[in-house]
Amino acid sequence: MIFLAVVAFLCSLIGAGFIVRRMRGHAKRYGKDLPQRFHMGNIPRLGGLAMFVSLVLTVGVAGLQNWWGYYGNALHWNQWVLFFFIAMLPAVAGGIAEDMTQRMTVRYRLVLTLLTGLLAVYLLGMTVPRMGLVWLDAALSAAPWLGMALAVLAIAGLPHAFNIIDGYNGLAGMVAVIICAALTHVALQLGDRELAAILVITAAATLGFMFWNYPMGQLFAGDGGAYVWGIVIAFCSITLVQRHPIVSPWFPMLLLIYPVWETMFSIYRKLARGDSPGMADALHLHQLIYRRIVRSVLDENAARRMLRRNNRTAPYLWAFTLLTVVPAVLFWRNTYILIGFCALFCVSYVAAYLVIVRFKLPGWIR
Repeated sequence: MIFLAVVAFLCSLIGAGFIVRRMRGHAKRYGKDLPQRFHMGNIPRLGGLAMFVSLVLTVGVAGLQNWWGYYGNALHWNQWVLFFFIAMLPAVAGGIAEDMTQRMTVRYRLVLTLLTGLLAVYLLGMTVPRMGLVWLDAALSAAPWLGMALAVLAIAGLPHAFNIIDGYNGLAGMVAVIICAALTHVALQLGDRELAAILVITAAATLGFMFWNYPMGQLFAGDGGAYVWGIVIAFCSITLVQRHPIVSPWFPMLLLIYPVWETMFSIYRKLARGDSPGMADALHLHQLIYRRIVRSVLDENAARRMLRRNNRTAPYLWAFTLLTVVPAVLFWRNTYILIGFCALFCVSYVAAYLVIVRFKLPGWIR
């Protein structure tokens, strides 16, 4: 597994470096007046392409190891991993197409992520088998299609949630690495090496991309990168709960509560103002932190000043993510404790948001 992680890291590192060197001209097509733009210069947004190719090549290397009998304890993915990547294709292709053309609307990309969810249910048999609450479990047992619908909803929604938090250098990438590490920890405790391997190579490919993304901001993940993170983590979270009844379904929910709640709160904000939920704005939590907390950066060069502020934004949200990941890893079997921490995070998020909006931050935070 360590060998595969090294392969994934190097493939992503080299692929991302090639994109940085060869695709700067293509980046001139990107709009310069978008509300979510917090950088200067023409930066390629094809990090997702490098990561996805890295995952495919690494799984191919693992397949060759099995064929040659290179390891006695080789991974036995078989047909499952093939269906895994086939199901990923519609959403990832849509995200990369948007990064290349800037013409894929939110509606079309949502349809493609829904198609990915349907393929996962059909090819991989994915479903949410239980929710850890008696009355919900009874409903899922009586109507199995509800579990399938929940799986499709989760798979279709999580890539867009990662896309929303992908606003600053290193932010979404490190959140994805932290979540993959937590899922890997539990998967290995349960002896699920195949699932852990997928998560490990995803984290390794992400770190290869982040070499170019943080702190210099030479390459962005784009929609394709956010969709790779969201789909792999959604697939692995559902599979972990489905394969191992001892795992609470609220374990992955607590791990993912930051991007999920950010998305839900964003939809609420926009509907309350009478705006479309699909309209981009600059009022997400990470954008408020950039504007109202990370301000004391002195540099005569405007581009360097913006870059430094950009880089100092992500660590605030990394710490915020760890506040959910630590209890999730500690209590991954206990549904009620996990639900309590999910509720605590939602309340804390709203409180932090209101404090920042009302300029009531204590001086030590600034």
